[in-house]
Amino acid sequence: MGVFNNLFGGKKEQEKEKKEAIPWIPLNDIAQLAEITSRSNSKTQVIFKHSTTCGISRMVLNMFTGNYGFTKEQIDLYFLDLHAHRAVSDETGYHFQVIHQSPQLIVVRNGTVVQHASHGAIAEVSLDRFI
Repeated sequence: MGVFNNLFGGKKEQEKEKKEAIPWIPLNDIAQLAEITSRSNSKTQVIFKHSTTCGISRMVLNMFTGNYGFTKEQIDLYFLDLHAHRAVSDETGYHFQVIHQSPQLIVVRNGTVVQHASHGAIAEVSLDRFI
């Protein structure tokens, strides 16, 4: 029975479910950008821009979430579905003066972008240095 459990989910799926969920905050309103800027004065704010139609974006998202190890007390982590919220995505670039990329990670501290990366470079961003 163990072989079938491994093939069809079983133990590994249960272990994934036990892992604490990523504390995503949906970014779906332009007004949240001012809130992110303000909150960045006391806690690091991170925006993950994701394209639901892009395989690379999905791969990077999976890699990011698989390695994410922070609590909501340490970092506010926003998820922006850029297709569902195109105006918010556009305004994010203007507001933080960052050229649009997808996928993209934007780190905001003390009102300014202290790091941003896209595609595979997202894996190289060391968020712990911004806590």
